[in-house]
Amino acid sequence: GVWRVGFTKFATRMLGDLVEYEFSITAGAPVTVGQEIGSIEGFKAVTSLFSVAEGEFLGAGDGLGSDITAVESDPYGRGWLYRVKGRPDPESVDIQGYIAILDATIDRLLETRHATEEGGRES
Repeated sequence: GVWRVGFTKFATRMLGDLVEYEFSITAGAPVTVGQEIGSIEGFKAVTSLFSVAEGEFLGAGDGLGSDITAVESDPYGRGWLYRVKGRPDPESVDIQGYIAILDATIDRLLETRHATEEGGRES
């Protein structure tokens, strides 16, 4: 399949306002899972971009060239980073999988908080 890869809203907040991006490979290049394929720079940090699939790099997101701020303002829509054709890393998740991870994490945090509050009342 063909996969569009992008940042989560949380990741864009960690980078700050985006300044520039660069891919170290060109469209059509073979890629492997975990291969560094470029970088993106924000005011707060610079981060490497890695392939999440084994296959063929299809190129940068359509919106990156004209409006890098789309990565921040619309990360789940037109702000995706790149496309790759091939077999994704089994540990990769789509947006629904990411939401499920966030829900489970929030549930654990709330359970821990509730247990701590209950334990504090008994003392």
